[in-house]
Amino acid sequence: METSNKKEKDVYLKGIVLNLPDKPGIYQYLNDEGVIIYVGKAKNLKKRVSSYFNKEHQPGKTRVLVSKIADIKYIVVNSEEDALLLENNLIKKYKPRYNVLLKDDKTYPSICVQNEYFPRVFKTRKIIRNGSTYFGPYSHLPSMNAVLDLIKHLYPIRTCNLNLSPEHIRSGKYNVCLDYHIKKCAGPCIGLQSHDDYLKNIVQIKEILKGNTQEVSKVLLKQMNDLASEMRFEEAQKIKEKYELIENYRSRSEVVSAVLHNIDVFSIEEDEGSAFINYLHIVNGAINQAFTFEYKKKLNESKEELLALGIVEMRERYKSSSREIIVPFMLDIELNNVQFSVPVRGDKKKLLDLSQLNVKQYKADRLKQAEKLNPEQRSIRLLKEIQQELHLDKLPMQIECFDNSNIQGSDAVAACVVFKKAKPSKKDYRKYNIKTVEGADDYASMREIVKRRYLRAVEEESTLPDLIIADGGKGQMSAIKQALDEINIEIPIAGLAKDKKHRTSELLYGFPQQTIGLKQGTPLFRLLAQIQDEVHRFAITFHRDKRSARQVASALDNIKGIGVKTKTSLLQEFKSVKRIKEASIGELAAVVGFSKAQLIKEQL
Repeated sequence: METSNKKEKDVYLKGIVLNLPDKPGIYQYLNDEGVIIYVGKAKNLKKRVSSYFNKEHQPGKTRVLVSKIADIKYIVVNSEEDALLLENNLIKKYKPRYNVLLKDDKTYPSICVQNEYFPRVFKTRKIIRNGSTYFGPYSHLPSMNAVLDLIKHLYPIRTCNLNLSPEHIRSGKYNVCLDYHIKKCAGPCIGLQSHDDYLKNIVQIKEILKGNTQEVSKVLLKQMNDLASEMRFEEAQKIKEKYELIENYRSRSEVVSAVLHNIDVFSIEEDEGSAFINYLHIVNGAINQAFTFEYKKKLNESKEELLALGIVEMRERYKSSSREIIVPFMLDIELNNVQFSVPVRGDKKKLLDLSQLNVKQYKADRLKQAEKLNPEQRSIRLLKEIQQELHLDKLPMQIECFDNSNIQGSDAVAACVVFKKAKPSKKDYRKYNIKTVEGADDYASMREIVKRRYLRAVEEESTLPDLIIADGGKGQMSAIKQALDEINIEIPIAGLAKDKKHRTSELLYGFPQQTIGLKQGTPLFRLLAQIQDEVHRFAITFHRDKRSARQVASALDNIKGIGVKTKTSLLQEFKSVKRIKEASIGELAAVVGFSKAQLIKEQL
C-alpha cells in the first residue's frame, strides 16, 4: 500500500515539475499536512526544481527533504531581484523547517521614531508594525546610546506618554512637566511648540539616524550664518552649540574616506552549523551602520547562497539604496542598478578588511559563549581540527603520547600519557622500565614499549588509541611504525617537533612525513603543547624517582646489618637519604630500633 502511494506521489510531483516554466520565481515544497517545509528561489524554475528529483542525493538533510515533499507550489516573478526579495519575505513569514533562519536578534535594541502626532524617539526591543520608523538593530550599544544622547542635546523632543492630539492640546487638559522647565522639551502639550516646528526636528533626527550627519551639519551651519548676518547673535550662539555637538559626534565616528558615499559592505565566516555575516553601511565617508548576524544552516548551503540571503535581508531591514556592494567574492545574483565589487587595494579594500575583522571577532565571541555553556564543545572542535589537519578517518577521541628518558643509558625508562576528548586521563597513564635495550638507544626503547603496550592491549581487549603522538621527530615516528607493523596493528601516527629553543614548533604526519605548521597561541597549538609537556614531565619524574631510589638503595646497601625490609621502612618514612641523614637517632629508632639507628647514624 505504501509503495502504491509513493508511486502516485512521484507521478503527481513529476507532472508538476514537467510543467514548470523556464522563468525566474519562487518554489515552495509542502509536506503531507500541507505545511510549507522549504522555500527557494530560481533563475529558471524548471531547471532548479528538476535538480531535486533528477539525481540521487547523498544521505543527509537534502535527501530527507525530498522524501517529505508531497506538493509543489510556485510563483513566477519578473526578475531575479524580485525572486530574492520574495524568498526572503516568505522565509520570514512561514519559517520553513529546511530553510536557513536568521538567529533571533531580539536581544539587540533599535531606535523607534513613533508614528504619532508629536513623535517620540526612544530605544526598544519590540518591533510593532504600526507605521513607526525603526533604525537598527544596534549590536554595539554604546553607539546607540551616543546617537540618542546627541539627539537629546540637539532637539527638545518630548519623553512623556501623553496622547498629544490637536483636540487634547486645544482642550487644555495637560500641564507642562519638569522637562519643559529644564529646557529639554518645548511644551507641545500646551501648544507652546507648533506641530510644523516639531516635525522639522523629527526630519533632522531621522537624517542623523540614517547617518546623514553631514547634511544636518550643513543646515545648522547655514542657519547659524544667517542669524549672525541678521545680528541675532544669541540665537546664532544656540545654533552654534548644536553645530559643534554634531561635528564632535561626526569626528568620533569611524571615518573611512571622504570620497566614499552610500556603499554597502558584506563579509562572511562559517563553521559547521552556522554562517556569520557582517554588514557595514557607509555614508559620507563614515560607517553609519554596523551589524553582524548568524544564520543556522539547514541543507549544507554554500557560502554564496548564504551571503546572497544576508545581503537581501540587511538591505531590506536597513532600507539601503546603495548602488555599490563590496563583497569578498563575486556572487551570481543580479540586483537592479547595483554593482558588486571585490576590491584588492585602496580604501574599499580597507573597508572589506574591517568587515572581515568584525565578522571573525563575532564568530570567535559566539564560540566562546557556546563553549562556556558546553565545555565539551571546545574539546570536540579541537579534535575536529586535528582530524582535518591529519586527514583522519574519525575523531581522535583517544590520543596517546610516548617519551623516553635516560642519562647515558642508565635508568632507562619510558612513559605513556593518555588524553581522552582532549583532556588528560591520568588513571590511564603508564610507566615502563626498559628491559631489552642496553645503552642509550631511544629508537629501540620506543619500539620495545610500543610493542609491549599494544600487544597487552590486544590481549586484554582494551581500547586502542585513535592517534599516537611521538614526542620527537621522524626517527621516533618511524620507530613507532616499525613496532606496530611487527604486531600487525594500524594506528595513525604523528610527531611533535621542537625548534632550537626547545619549543613546540610543528606537527609531523604520514610516511614520508609531511610538516604541518602550528600557529602559536591557538587552542590547537596549546593542546598539542600540553600533550608534549605532559608526557615529558611524566617521563622525567619517573626517571628521577628511579634514579633517586637507586642512589638511596646503594647508600644503604653499604651498611652491614641493614636488609631489604629495613631499607624499605626507612624510605617509606623519610623518602630520601638526605632526610635519613638529617634525622635524629630517636627518629630513626622509632622506625628501625635503637641499635640499627645508631649503626645508620655512624655509617651515614
